[in-house]
Amino acid sequence: MYVILVYDFGENRVAKMLKLCRKYLSWIQNSVFEGEISEVKLKELKYKATLIMNKEEDSLIIFKSRDENWLNKEIIGKERSSIDNFLEIVDQYKIQH
Repeated sequence: MYVILVYDFGENRVAKMLKLCRKYLSWIQNSVFEGEISEVKLKELKYKATLIMNKEEDSLIIFKSRDENWLNKEIIGKERSSIDNFLEIVDQYKIQH
């Protein structure tokens, strides 16, 4: 499956989460990762993340797709990584209006 993972962790836990995510996914920009991952590896990643995070303060959001082809990537400003697939960042409604 294809996932986009976004996290917001406390300052003293960010480095640990960054290191963990880099073992499983491709880094896109600060606190954002993407890539193909199996159900088993995703479950493992989520479990390890819960060991790092403080559930009262931190958040982890995972967008899942069976097929990465439905995703569009639009970059405005500096591209942090050359990965080709990422959820369109800009809200199209705001651009059109």
